[in-house]
Amino acid sequence: MNARIRAVFEDAGVRGWLHAVALDAPDSTVSLDADAVVPMASVYKLPLLAGFCRLVDEGELDPRQQVTLEPSVRTPGPTGLSVLADPVTMSLRDLAVMMMTVSDNAAADALLTVIGLERLAELLESFGLQRTSVRRGTADNLRDLQRRTGLDDPDAALAVLADNNRTTPDGVYEAANASASTPRDMTLLLSRLWAGELLSAAQTDFVKAAMHRQIFQHRLASAFPHDGIRVAGKTGTFGALRHEVGVVTLPAGDAYAVAIFTLTARVDSRQPRADAAIGLAAQYAVNELR
Repeated sequence: MNARIRAVFEDAGVRGWLHAVALDAPDSTVSLDADAVVPMASVYKLPLLAGFCRLVDEGELDPRQQVTLEPSVRTPGPTGLSVLADPVTMSLRDLAVMMMTVSDNAAADALLTVIGLERLAELLESFGLQRTSVRRGTADNLRDLQRRTGLDDPDAALAVLADNNRTTPDGVYEAANASASTPRDMTLLLSRLWAGELLSAAQTDFVKAAMHRQIFQHRLASAFPHDGIRVAGKTGTFGALRHEVGVVTLPAGDAYAVAIFTLTARVDSRQPRADAAIGLAAQYAVNELR
């Protein structure tokens, strides 16, 4: 099986890391370099969501608390609040929904500011995630890229990262410089969330609903196109990084946690073969576990 999955990644021109586990049989796994620590890109929003929901359960945060985000200080991004022109006021729980369904950078950074990096680190350790670190949000990630490129404008810095004819700035894809995790840690988090081990029933349902509503269907879900199969996922994209982690539930009710991280050879914004490879690798892994 490993050879087949590795061939999928090689055919698409990507380096891939994968871990998949049957939720009702945790000893049944498929693994390909599953303990490698890889920059998460927007996959960091999943552990952030889990941390937020735990703080709601513990009464440290009121999910109805209102936050106003001014356009001048909102984190840039291609979706959600990041692209709006006017001030927006919404609750913490609605920020969490935006963060997960459309991968809203502004919503995620606002939520991370409320929780704080140190508190989130404590929560992730309590979840058993030994190799997962959220070191910064998207805004700080962009500032780091600007520093590495020597450019003041984040769009110009991203353009450098997206130029196949330029050398990638040193350190951009090094796990020690970014929020990072392993495929095994991410399937552990998903397994514990789906089992109701980390959160109350209400907050567990909230996490599942948000992930099922993710709008992006071009990676993990692309290999499971039937209405009877449910895919709850969270993508991550930054430069050559293209990831997705999620849970695939088949019509009979059997479910599988899958985490796939990839690093592409090129940095084009549209890479359908690389995206499809994530879905196909997940399909092979799930079929092996059935």
